[in-house]
Amino acid sequence: MNLKQCIVLLGFSVLYWAASCQEIVDQPKNILLICIDDLRPELNSFGANYIKSPHIDGLAAMGRPFSHHYVNAPSCGPSRYTLLTGLYGTANNDAIFLRAKQMEKSAKNVPPSMPEWFRQNGYTTVSVGKVSHHPGGRGGTNWDSDSIPEMPNAWNRHLMPVGSWKTPKGAMHGLANGNIREVASEHDVLEAEEGPDEIYPDGLIVSEGLTQLEKLATGTKPFFLAIGLIKPHLPFGAPKKYLDLYNDIEFPPISHPEKPQGKTTWHESGEFMKYNRWGKDPREDQQFAMELRRHYAACVSYADKQVGDILNKLKETGADKNTIVVLWGDHGWHLGEHSIWGKHSLFEESLRSPLIIYDPEMNNEGVKSNAVVETLDIFPTLCDLTGLKIPGFTQGTSLAPILEYPQSPGHIAIAYTSSARTIRTEKYRFIQHENGEVELYDHSTKEKETQNIASTNVDLVVELRKRLVERRGN
Repeated sequence: MNLKQCIVLLGFSVLYWAASCQEIVDQPKNILLICIDDLRPELNSFGANYIKSPHIDGLAAMGRPFSHHYVNAPSCGPSRYTLLTGLYGTANNDAIFLRAKQMEKSAKNVPPSMPEWFRQNGYTTVSVGKVSHHPGGRGGTNWDSDSIPEMPNAWNRHLMPVGSWKTPKGAMHGLANGNIREVASEHDVLEAEEGPDEIYPDGLIVSEGLTQLEKLATGTKPFFLAIGLIKPHLPFGAPKKYLDLYNDIEFPPISHPEKPQGKTTWHESGEFMKYNRWGKDPREDQQFAMELRRHYAACVSYADKQVGDILNKLKETGADKNTIVVLWGDHGWHLGEHSIWGKHSLFEESLRSPLIIYDPEMNNEGVKSNAVVETLDIFPTLCDLTGLKIPGFTQGTSLAPILEYPQSPGHIAIAYTSSARTIRTEKYRFIQHENGEVELYDHSTKEKETQNIASTNVDLVVELRKRLVERRGN
């Protein structure tokens, strides 16, 4: 080959490289959504240096962690409804299934869900694991009926590997090696068995998620892939190697462990208490409480490892250069605060959860935002970041300005149960009960949500009640 031929060949190579780069730039961004069940913001990157969460911490270091993200309902079903629809909804745990029934009656009167919106706009949409309320997104006795989709028209594929647990319902509360919850009182509340990640359901979920990610990354269309992990949801079971991480770790004391006085959304931790606890009550037994906290932490580290596997595969495919990553916890979880073990309250511990958003084009990587934001904001944010039109029916606010400038202000956050609703501002939490009683807490004081100051701040109560009604309705 002579010099002239070499120059011509080099020129073609440069043009091909430039065209390839332009093609990558012109392609709509992909979306990778990672949903984690019952995950508190008790992570190293969120200030808990005793927790082993290196992979989530790595995502936080290159993305935007939101330290004051609040869910719109402290329960799986209604919280995921707001994520997936961009709308406030009922507090019913079957909120997404109820929406599907509305679609059967009159689909034109039900706005498209977030994955359906992206699907309508040219995306391939796939879910694996617990993204909607039921792992795999189906109803029926064992949550595996193709005739009862939880989210009609949302997914090109919605998958749930079940392995030895046999059904999605069996996997949801499954312990190691196919151990299914038949009777909750006979199902241990904690466990740590020797073995690989796949002896618990999340290992299988992520394995299938990696397979789907590889397929989508080699496709010709942009993708919206959602992978939902079950842990650290009850029961607290994870491979023993994750529990061993905490053998010599000292946990801080439980904050405000006392049962609150007066009218609150305190409850008796029924979801937790129905498991086999060997006659022990963590509200009275500090050693058992510590054991539970270690097992919860083990489940967090197990989930963190799955997040690492997902992110590593994304990078391996090369799709990381054009993929927005969102890590979202569907609500918080009390580990003894206010004498509660579980979620379902309107206290901070039930409503605050991790949110991390990574955009390959973002600046100020790793800078934490202290802005108050809510789950409802994710749908419009992803539209904004991918260049899609934000549908007019969504009720959230795009967080794109905060991704650009982490010091940007947030906004109020709303949440609700069947009998109360709350508004969280930067400084206050206000709770309105169905019977008219109210709670008001000042987060700028050391007492925070342990001292109800409503009776001495009547004007502020009136103002926050008005803002709550304006945002959520009567």
